[in-house]
Amino acid sequence: MEAIKETNFSFAGQTGFYRGKVRDVYYFKDRLAVLATDRISAFDVVLPKAIPYKGQVLNQIASINLKATADIVPNWVLSTPDPNVTIGYRCEPYKVEMVIRGYLAGHAWREYKAGKRSVCGVTLPEGLRENDRLPEPIITPTTKADEGHDEDISREEIIAKGIVSEQEYIKLEAYTRALFARGTELAAQRGLILVDTKYEFGSYNGEVYLIDEIHTPDSSRYFYLEGYEERQQNGESQKQLSKEFVRQWLIENGFQGKEGQTVPDMTDEVVHSISDRYIELYEVFTGQPFHKESYENVLSRMENHIVENIFNEKN
Repeated sequence: MEAIKETNFSFAGQTGFYRGKVRDVYYFKDRLAVLATDRISAFDVVLPKAIPYKGQVLNQIASINLKATADIVPNWVLSTPDPNVTIGYRCEPYKVEMVIRGYLAGHAWREYKAGKRSVCGVTLPEGLRENDRLPEPIITPTTKADEGHDEDISREEIIAKGIVSEQEYIKLEAYTRALFARGTELAAQRGLILVDTKYEFGSYNGEVYLIDEIHTPDSSRYFYLEGYEERQQNGESQKQLSKEFVRQWLIENGFQGKEGQTVPDMTDEVVHSISDRYIELYEVFTGQPFHKESYENVLSRMENHIVENIFNEKN
């Protein structure tokens, strides 16, 4: 096996299963086991080929960042017993993703370039260029769709529709800004700029918890700090570490997830280049060499680690 495309376990005590774009989630009463597979998605579409070591990179970077932010907001994690597995509390997710942007890039830039000066109810000034730093970080939430595309939504719409109460939403905003500030500090220590990212939150025992992954190349965009200003002044593309290069490759080959479009052929060269970029981000972000876990008996390894840990009362 060269990559983990999916899992199909059946555990004693399991109460449910959910397959997301990237993760397979196994439910157990008030706990869950989340398996980071090697699937990759873009424009809310799961691409046909899995990317070797991608799941391991995501799970390990998320683990580092969740530990590094636990003093800001409690999070769902109980243990990480396997390079691709995290076990934690089963929280009730809020149906919004809290996207925060410090720079005009990606989706926000594409909207701005198309002439829009308001993103999710936030007004942007005239005269900005792609990848410019914003006057201050802006929060541009999206709906959290179980299927299909997430949609931009404003703070006012979220509260008016009762998706999240005003009191809870104010708390989510405060956590989002504090997490982004911490993520910015951590990135700067490694010579990176945290451009934008998303956070997801849930409720557990009446308290707000940070859930899912944070500050990974799937959920975040990073630029290299060195040379940023010079490249920006010269109108050059920024050197970045994120999934944006995958989106750009798809766009250049006529795919943006729209009806009637076909995903371009993912050659072995493309797959390996994506894998290399994920590993590069891990090594730059952590300052440590990436250890490639063997794919031999990987499914049995993950299954055993879940069985051994899911009801471990020491968690």
